[in-house]
Amino acid sequence: MKRTVVINVVGLSSKLIGKHTPKLKSWIEQGQLATIKPVLPAVTCSAQSTYLTGEWPSKTGIVGNGWYFRDDCEVKFWRQSNKLVQAPKIWDLARKIDPSFTCANLFWWYNMYSTVDYGVTPRPMYPADGRKIPDIYTQPADLRPQLQAELGQFPLFKFWGPATSIESSQWIAESAKWTENRVSPTLSLVYLPHLDYCLQKVGCEPDQISQDLQEIDTLCGELIDFYEGKGVQVIILSEYGITPVNKPIHINRVLREAGLLQVREELGLELLDAGASKAFAVADHQLAHVYVNEPTVLGTVKGLLEGIEGIDLVLDGTGKQEYHIDHPRAGELVAVAKPEAWFTYYYWLDDKLAPDFARTVDIHRKPGYDPVELFIDPKIPLAKGKIAVKLLQKTLGFRYLMDVIPLDANLVKGSHGHIPQSSQDCPVFITHQSQLLEEDTINPVDVLQLMLNHLLLDSKSDVLIPSV
Repeated sequence: MKRTVVINVVGLSSKLIGKHTPKLKSWIEQGQLATIKPVLPAVTCSAQSTYLTGEWPSKTGIVGNGWYFRDDCEVKFWRQSNKLVQAPKIWDLARKIDPSFTCANLFWWYNMYSTVDYGVTPRPMYPADGRKIPDIYTQPADLRPQLQAELGQFPLFKFWGPATSIESSQWIAESAKWTENRVSPTLSLVYLPHLDYCLQKVGCEPDQISQDLQEIDTLCGELIDFYEGKGVQVIILSEYGITPVNKPIHINRVLREAGLLQVREELGLELLDAGASKAFAVADHQLAHVYVNEPTVLGTVKGLLEGIEGIDLVLDGTGKQEYHIDHPRAGELVAVAKPEAWFTYYYWLDDKLAPDFARTVDIHRKPGYDPVELFIDPKIPLAKGKIAVKLLQKTLGFRYLMDVIPLDANLVKGSHGHIPQSSQDCPVFITHQSQLLEEDTINPVDVLQLMLNHLLLDSKSDVLIPSV
């Protein structure tokens, strides 16, 4: 097999490739770029699982970055076990073709307890005193101390939250180089999330994020040179494009006001009681799974959703089949936002009653995705001083609550999840093996075979070798 690296540049679209990305632009001009029709929902976990299995969410079960676990009556986001993906992955298929095949997964999701040979993924420590300590999980386990001894602690707080920066993508890139230098995998999967942050936080026009584009361009250039210098062929792709938004939809507040969503009070604050609700929504960027626990209100809920300004589609059983999202994990109804809109998870009607975690970075406790975690509340006087005091409490081992996140969804400038109207906003697949791209537009389920075909190229002639 011909050794290959797939560099996942999150949020990259044709619209962003230009004067601020000279290295990528030059490299692309030597090969070919195809547009990927995004999967619905066009979010991290669904897109990656589709690419790695060649199956739609209806088969993989990955209907979003999180969903309602019906047996637990709990919403859970960002689970990490690969066993949640209900289809064989590219490394399983490639290993059947060539038993000597090896794969390194550097930060693509569902990276724990898989059959991959080498894996590195974020896995913070949560001591009983309430602290969150940056850390990683690796396969094999002994990679963890070696990596962090040489590269330093994984910069978790630069990976997500108000302090996000290029540092997290640089650390991931260095871990990929480290892995390549030591074990030389047949296939390396590298995740570079940097653009994901600025596009949601600042805006979607290239000139608005020129520095961020230059930073990711430099990092991609370094990785391309490194891998090509090792004789490894490079694929660059993305999971989705991010488009401008200006309309947050508080879908759970609508359901609550209609008497369908229930909350329970704890310490004077409100928590979503999913199991007791007749209907509630799991918001995930521009898609929301609406779970209807009481079948008799299904028609009422659908009519209510169809009347909400900013919702483009409300998919029932037939609609879910059409968009390949008909899986038991999906909601009874699936709402898709219009291009300019996105869904919040907010369910409280008074900010004074919002749960304490609402004003923190807490991706696991919140019953939905919250891009407002990228911001520090502008209403907090001397916010940097408050954060410094909180960090001192952490250093001294005291319990603390980093409650500096605003509750203003209007701050968010970009989102994803729906299927963009323009190909310029769609994800991309870029390769120097132009003979393998027969079309300028490809389906997301075709990415698996394209990656396999790169692996099956003769290492000297670049002629495709039959897999049988």
